[in-house]
Amino acid sequence: MNKYLFDEYPLVILPQLAEKIGLNEAIMLQQINYWLQKSDKIRDGKKWTYNSYAEWGKQFPFWSITTIRRTLKSLEKQELIITGNFNKYKFDKTKWYTIDVSNLNRRCAQNEQMDISKLNNSDVSNLDRPIPDTTDTSSETTTETYSPAKAEPHVPYSEIVEYLNQKASTGYKATTKKTQQLVKARFNEGFNLDDFKKVIDNKTMEWKNTDMAKFLRPETLFGTKFESYLNQKVGAKSNRYNHFEGEDDPSVYDNLPF
Repeated sequence: MNKYLFDEYPLVILPQLAEKIGLNEAIMLQQINYWLQKSDKIRDGKKWTYNSYAEWGKQFPFWSITTIRRTLKSLEKQELIITGNFNKYKFDKTKWYTIDVSNLNRRCAQNEQMDISKLNNSDVSNLDRPIPDTTDTSSETTTETYSPAKAEPHVPYSEIVEYLNQKASTGYKATTKKTQQLVKARFNEGFNLDDFKKVIDNKTMEWKNTDMAKFLRPETLFGTKFESYLNQKVGAKSNRYNHFEGEDDPSVYDNLPF
């Protein structure tokens, strides 16, 4: 079999759905549905998932941000998705998404009477699968279809680093490998986006505009002392470290008697 083609049925979207709402829209709706199956975010009795355009771009590297924005707008206009903003901070404009299942059923049932709730088991299993992931190795391109069990959870690198840059007046990049490793490690330990924001809030309140401001960086904030930073009680700014200039890691101060 040609290495660029599947030797079995490769679609992870229903052709009828693509015909009804558009190919790009069907692919995006499928991916939203996939993340909704894994989501524990419930608002107004519905499951929600959230992503910035940049994060969607990582999942759809073959689309431009303009295409992603246009596709999501089309799904909104067709009333197939509902958007909201349930972010903790007002300046955080990351959109939340859920599928309007009733409108989806109604739209697809027109003419062809295709009711999603009556699909056979194999079709339903396809609805819970993400788009194929393509990995390019040195001389060959291999294509692997993810299953929900293998897919990694969404890690909002961009939201976290952008929040740090805004609060600490820094210019770190979300694409840095070391930063992503640190963030992912904390997510694997069970921490979430709100925890990262709280750590950033705690430490910027304590360190910004002091000699410790140099430690407002991913390497320090998202490292092994993350949980301690998360649970500390932050009050007035302290200058207790000011006379220890030159140290590279604030953890050296932890056992000092002041």
